[in-house]
Amino acid sequence: MKYAKTILDTIGNTPLVKLNKLTAELPCLVLSKYETFNPGNSVKDRMALKMIEDAEADGRLKPGGTIIEGTSGNTGMGLALAAVVKGYKCIFVMADKQSKEKVDILKAVGAEVVVCPTAVEPEDPRSYYSVSKRLSTEIPNSWYVNQYDNPSNAKAHYESTGPEIWEQTDGKITHFVVGVGTGGTISGVGKYLKEKNPNIKVWGIDTYGSVFKKYHETGEFDENEIYPYVTEGIGEDILPENVDFKIIDGFTKVTDKDAAVYTQRLAKEEGMFLGNSAGAAVKGLLQLKDKFTKDDVVVVLFHDHGSRYVGKMFNDDWMKQMGYID
Repeated sequence: MKYAKTILDTIGNTPLVKLNKLTAELPCLVLSKYETFNPGNSVKDRMALKMIEDAEADGRLKPGGTIIEGTSGNTGMGLALAAVVKGYKCIFVMADKQSKEKVDILKAVGAEVVVCPTAVEPEDPRSYYSVSKRLSTEIPNSWYVNQYDNPSNAKAHYESTGPEIWEQTDGKITHFVVGVGTGGTISGVGKYLKEKNPNIKVWGIDTYGSVFKKYHETGEFDENEIYPYVTEGIGEDILPENVDFKIIDGFTKVTDKDAAVYTQRLAKEEGMFLGNSAGAAVKGLLQLKDKFTKDDVVVVLFHDHGSRYVGKMFNDDWMKQMGYID
């Protein structure tokens, strides 16, 4: 009989799926690394399990402990699934711009959720960075994950996601495109792929209101670039240690409206019910059209599932209210 011993054994080995209609104007083959097939419906399951296992191994996470993390939702889900199986408690701190579905899903798997304001500086004691750090000092036998600076994040993708993409494309991949938030996926996958073939190009999808693109191009951390934005899961107002800018060949920025519209289009035209960052990634691909030739094999990674966004990008009333559709 073939069966997984726990739900955690089903993480990884996600399929590559060809994009057809939305990328028809591109000269190349476009394949999506479809991460919603992970049990928590996102790519974050990979690094969540890796971070927990590494923390267990070196004693940072002890039996009966409490896992504390600031999350936009998906890392929390991966951590929560592992915590259920392994017997830990979870407290997750989220910004109030995240969808209600993400909060409800985390509560459904037994986590406690603390919601903080989005429109504050990272150093502000009310920010989700600050609150999660503070809770980890106040709660006994707790471990603050810190996915932004935790090296196990990028390592998970170096050890699993990158090798899978290389094998699935038979080494023919020429470009890797992915939205950048904590930086673990782009840095881990990019490092592995460039070790296999230094000619592979690695492109990050950024959003307006985030510092990544300008910092990559100029080395300047420009606070004038920072303002609140709607797109979830990508972009940052800090520079996480997991973002290895040397591995990234370039960034393209996608507007909140385009990300939302293309999230809907993925569902209606490709049958791909995906999250907000997938819409941003597809629009970013189209913006990079001039970078591709007919012989290229482009892999774009889709982070998470559309069920997280039913009240937002898949709600036409919300889309009209935001001015994204007529």
